[in-house]
Amino acid sequence: MSTNVPEIIRASISLCCGELRLPTVERYHISLAEEGSARDESRGEYLLSCLRKEVEVRTENRMKAALRRARFPTVKTLESFDFTRMPDLPKKRILELASGEFAKKKENIVCLGQAGTGKSHTGIALGMALVSKGMSVRFVTAVNLAQELLAAKDEHKLPKALKSYDKFDLVIVDELGYIGLGPGGPMLFQFFSDRYERGSVLVTTNLEFSRWPEVFQDVSLTAALLDRLTHHSHVLLFNGESYRFSERSKRA
Repeated sequence: MSTNVPEIIRASISLCCGELRLPTVERYHISLAEEGSARDESRGEYLLSCLRKEVEVRTENRMKAALRRARFPTVKTLESFDFTRMPDLPKKRILELASGEFAKKKENIVCLGQAGTGKSHTGIALGMALVSKGMSVRFVTAVNLAQELLAAKDEHKLPKALKSYDKFDLVIVDELGYIGLGPGGPMLFQFFSDRYERGSVLVTTNLEFSRWPEVFQDVSLTAALLDRLTHHSHVLLFNGESYRFSERSKRA
């Protein structure tokens, strides 16, 4: 296969790629032709190489865009999670959750345990697993979400703020219980009520359910929230020593 492409043909290829929105083919068709020539590829194999490159780059770009929208604070994977330090944690069940079926069924996940036991790691890792499968995810701390919705309420934009989360298959609400929500408590309750059976949430918390009224400061409100949140829910208990405490002990 010859790689000596006349300038007029190159210009026509660029024009067609622009019309068909194939920027990767336009960018790589010459180098792919050279590689194909070295392997003595047929014209059909060369065309397939161009199209595969377009698909590959588009997939990478979609993944990058989805990760930006998710706003994960860091990159975490289930492969990097040390399950041996949490022997009571059901590894098989968590790997099954990584398939994303729970989100398709509008089910929830609650990661409950002491600080430093890997709840956020697991939440982010599950979120990234869903992103890799083409699903949309959003990460936010409980305090920031409550403040965001409270500000929207003050500006008479609460319905719009709540609706903005409808486009996500999974919303990860991190660190519920670490800081009191104050007047933002009812806003978070409204968020969970709005998502009920319409979209999945994953909550990480250091408080047992019996202590949630300390955060929301209303027993009735908390009971109603838990009723919605734990219905169709997977509760994962993280019982073990803090990873950070253990690492500090080793260094000491």
